[in-house]
Amino acid sequence: MALKIRLTRGGAKKRPYYRIIVADSRFPRDGRFIDRIGAYDPMKPKDAADRVVLDVEKAKEWLAKGAQPTDRVARFLDQAGVITRAARNNPQKAKPGKKAEERAAERAEKAAAAAAPAEGEGAAAE
Repeated sequence: MALKIRLTRGGAKKRPYYRIIVADSRFPRDGRFIDRIGAYDPMKPKDAADRVVLDVEKAKEWLAKGAQPTDRVARFLDQAGVITRAARNNPQKAKPGKKAEERAAERAEKAAAAAAPAEGEGAAAE
């Protein structure tokens, strides 16, 4: 049985509230779970102490039993000092796609073409 420590969504429409749970990876997101170990309220300010409430002892127990946290829960556990999360770096993320590069090159060509005749007219007028 593959155990996951993950979030389950609650709350009203456009007012999310998440519980941090331990569940079998085959169970649905908001379905059956084994244990509830905390809560996360994204509507609270980032510096609020009760934005993430986590039972650290239960989290350590489940990690010792082999439960794998999701990326978001791993961030919470890292902040609580339970685990250390490896820093991620994706330098390709901010790079524009092929189409955007083509459009930028096309705009640069048009700007250069528009600037070249304007320079020639200015020199002839003098």
